[in-house]
Amino acid sequence: MSRTVSSWILSSARNSIILQGKGRWYSICIPNRNKIKWKLVFSKTCPYPAGSCSLDRTFSFPKAFRHTSTEEEHFSFQLSPAQINDILRAGELSHRTLDLNGKNANSVLRFESNQLASNSPIEDRRSAATCLRTAGMMFGVFDGHAGAACAQAVSERLLHYIAVSLMPRQSLEEIELAVEAMKPVRPILQWHRHPNDVEYQEITSQYFENLRVYWQHLLDLDTETGFSLEEAMICAFKRLDSDISLEVQAPQENELMRNIALQVAFSGSTACVAHIDGVHLHVANTGDCRAVLGVREEDGTWSTLPLTRDHNAYDEFEIRRLKQEHPRSEEKTLFVNDRLLGILMPSRAFGDVQLKWSKELQHSILENSCDVEALNIYQYVPPNYHTPPYLTAEPEVTYHKLRSKDKFLVIASDGLWEMLSNEKVVKLVAGHLTELNMQKPPLTFKKPINLGYMHNLLLQRKSKGLASLDPNIATHLIRHAIGSNEYGEVDPEKLAAMLALPEDLARMYRDDITVTVVYFNSETIEDYYRNH
Repeated sequence: MSRTVSSWILSSARNSIILQGKGRWYSICIPNRNKIKWKLVFSKTCPYPAGSCSLDRTFSFPKAFRHTSTEEEHFSFQLSPAQINDILRAGELSHRTLDLNGKNANSVLRFESNQLASNSPIEDRRSAATCLRTAGMMFGVFDGHAGAACAQAVSERLLHYIAVSLMPRQSLEEIELAVEAMKPVRPILQWHRHPNDVEYQEITSQYFENLRVYWQHLLDLDTETGFSLEEAMICAFKRLDSDISLEVQAPQENELMRNIALQVAFSGSTACVAHIDGVHLHVANTGDCRAVLGVREEDGTWSTLPLTRDHNAYDEFEIRRLKQEHPRSEEKTLFVNDRLLGILMPSRAFGDVQLKWSKELQHSILENSCDVEALNIYQYVPPNYHTPPYLTAEPEVTYHKLRSKDKFLVIASDGLWEMLSNEKVVKLVAGHLTELNMQKPPLTFKKPINLGYMHNLLLQRKSKGLASLDPNIATHLIRHAIGSNEYGEVDPEKLAAMLALPEDLARMYRDDITVTVVYFNSETIEDYYRNH
């Protein structure tokens, strides 16, 4: 990006008109490639006063890396290459799957993940876990709006709800007996977390109690067959959203828990969760996160297989669904300016009780609450709000039987897909794999092997340029998403400018980005087909 473009960004920020009303909504302009895309989003300008509860947590970078305002006297887009890498790599997470014998018999070879904030604090969340009571692994990406509270709660809880839905009756009875006897309960999931992917300990006990009520409900169903995986995922999504709604209506132990429940229910989050068990891949999606498979064909070319649909006003199925659920008199007001009721981009989401509850219930809950203004919650009923609910958290579930040519799965929030197409993302991951393989000389050992010999081999690899690549593929994708020029190449000046954008400007040019890439073990998948 030239200095002229950098100057234009700064000038446009200082001269922009922000439409901000009493209702805490505003429109912002997001230049996206050659198009101008207007989004209606929640204002997050209200600070949390001392003693109030804030659910927002994020990565903390040195202040030198990010300005707070374009009005700063010494505002600059300059960042060193080291600073750029520090910012881009701060949220990196990776995990390689091995069994007890040190061999990988899992269809998941490894996964790599990363996040980059635009909002301050970041509203995206992610989850990854291995199921301990049932088979498989789960990966989730959650895109929050109106704050991070709902995305945080869903990222902590949804995978547990899915895991419980999949457990056989005997296992549910065992954990219920253990809880009744006040004995320790063996973990249901093994989490794979970044140090900043923390839980909110203040309300964990209540979350556990509501999860217990859910598994008690499953026991009351008195069915031996249990759910299919698709049924389990749908039931888990819907039950968690119902619990989020009920928790804010129920009496709470203290003001802190009450505030958390309010923030979770009155903010919102989309969700995309993949469950992988052997060759069986299920993806449950609510909203506009996306999951895409990278497929290497027999001739060596790469193809793209989308596993989700974006639930928004651009999807004809969603438009038909909502029209069928509401009177014909509302057909012209369901979507206004390509937003649900003129407000929300996604047409499915957790939380967002403003679009699910009756006007009377909203008024009752907020009237009896503490200072909701301090919690950045407001009482706002959109026009033409006649027959709620207008929003659902029910997911669409896609099943895909993995083949040896299915090499990786990319799950990401819409912050990535606004910048890069499905095909471009698959091409970047495939190219990254090829470069890594080309730049890794085979480790041919000469006996006897000693530490000095191994050190020299590693130095050879480094000298061949491997160190210049992002080791984490999610970082590679984020780098290209925000730094690519019109030729698809990373422009260092543009990348630096996009990362240096201050808090009052960043959201105008990019969204929070969260990416998880899951690599499949082709040998394990081939073994499955040889044995079946």
